[in-house]
Amino acid sequence: MAKIGIIGGSGLYQMEGLTGLREEHVETPFGAPSDAVMLGELEGVELAFLPRHGRGHRLTPGEVPYRANIHALKQLGCEWVISVSAVGSLRGDIPPGHVVTVDQYIDRTRQRPTSFFGDGIVAHVSFGDPVCDTLRGYLYDAAVEAGVPAFERGTYVCIEGPSFSTRAESELFRRWGADVVGMTNLPEARLAREASLSYASLTMATDYDCWHRGHDEVSVESVIAVITQNVANAQRILKAAVARIAAHEGPAPHADALKYAVITSPDAMRADTREKLALLLDPVLVE
Repeated sequence: MAKIGIIGGSGLYQMEGLTGLREEHVETPFGAPSDAVMLGELEGVELAFLPRHGRGHRLTPGEVPYRANIHALKQLGCEWVISVSAVGSLRGDIPPGHVVTVDQYIDRTRQRPTSFFGDGIVAHVSFGDPVCDTLRGYLYDAAVEAGVPAFERGTYVCIEGPSFSTRAESELFRRWGADVVGMTNLPEARLAREASLSYASLTMATDYDCWHRGHDEVSVESVIAVITQNVANAQRILKAAVARIAAHEGPAPHADALKYAVITSPDAMRADTREKLALLLDPVLVE
């Protein structure tokens, strides 16, 4: 079973040292994930790679089946989830090609299912610190080891997309104190917490959004060019991070995230919803 799940571009699993690569087609109670999951082993650690937008980049940020993706990684035995994400920089000192291991989010999405719960079962997970700080630290240390310029903390504002921000929005996000802007980390991070997975994001700046008047407005061509350059850096960071995660003693830090979050009494739960959420609920419910 895979211990570490990696959500990102389809090229991430083409890294040196990864062996036994194979496809796993997973069905979940929330439908099919974005694509087949690629499983492989890196220095004795089983990894699961899931292309967030599907191979060939077929899904918009709003079309990504976030619940199915997180549930699929949980089904495969993952305890840790690393999100590799392209972002726009909202700060002049975070140029394209630099990494930010973010520790906070601002949610500006409007049209995405944000929870596994509902339909007769209520749970309220703690989300004040929305990433696993232990995993975030492993990613930052790995970036430093790999020689990739990195910022240890930052705030990510998640927009609905698929269009980029207006200039007014970009300036507003800067006034809010956000550091990067992207389209995919929410509700992904929230769902990972509900699934008791330790989640952190490796965000890689591809552009200056549109606030920086000294640079061209964001274009797909410029973003893709930097993304291509970032893939090799992401692979180097992931290899260094996997060794740190593998050496972690004890369970992943958020393994008990759902333990005290379920409010609904077991005898009041809808049977069909209880069955649908069995993977998440069975470890924490006392019948």
